[in-house]
Amino acid sequence: MGGSLEGRVAVITAGSTGIGFGIAQAFIAEGASVVLGNRSEEKGAHALERLNAGDRAAFKKCDALVRAEVDELVDYAVEKFGKIDIMVNCAGGSDGWALVGDLSDEAWLKGLEWNASTAFWGTRRALKYMVPAGYGRIINIASIEGKVASKVAVSHYIAGKHAMIGLSKATAVEYGTSGITCNAICPGPIETELMKDAGAQVAEASGITYEEFLQDFANDCLTKELQTVEQVAGMAVLLAGPLGNGMTGATYNVDGGSASF
Repeated sequence: MGGSLEGRVAVITAGSTGIGFGIAQAFIAEGASVVLGNRSEEKGAHALERLNAGDRAAFKKCDALVRAEVDELVDYAVEKFGKIDIMVNCAGGSDGWALVGDLSDEAWLKGLEWNASTAFWGTRRALKYMVPAGYGRIINIASIEGKVASKVAVSHYIAGKHAMIGLSKATAVEYGTSGITCNAICPGPIETELMKDAGAQVAEASGITYEEFLQDFANDCLTKELQTVEQVAGMAVLLAGPLGNGMTGATYNVDGGSASF
């Protein structure tokens, strides 16, 4: 597309690694400026070095599970670049994996907060600036598990991603006449750093090997292969750019055809 995001400013939670970093790379390539959030300052510094985008990329330490830090991340972007045009809520995950009958209250509530509340906080803060500007693109990185339930021991993650999709639709309804779109991208299996860590633990909780865990995901796809960060980033560029004007309140699968809707 080349330059489709020229002059735009994007904030990306969990933007220093995995899908978030891939989106940052794609946005930079399209001319945007980006502010990355991550809990690790070391990972943030490494991400900026890899982006090599000079003044068009910045990092702020942000634990997306802390509402005040999400607010501060958005505010920092506005202070540095004068506005926010694109909000990408990419933070998400779960721990304490277990079947529903054995899942702890703590794991359940954290799963909902990690996947749904973090997106709500980022969206709410971004709207503070987008509504007066009369323009905004909100992109929530959900999961194909937000539309189906195909794996065991991750009910809290599945429920949180379903909630994120509901939030995306509600935001689109409420702000559609304000120049603001809101959509969710639903990636299929991608072997990111998080997948390697959490996936191994989920596999163990499910009584299978990590390799079997990955193969189960691939077998669910019509393509019989995992997806890539670059594929998700390409969809994010489309939704964030001028061609995304008529796309809101929707979910977009990047899943190799594993979901039928």
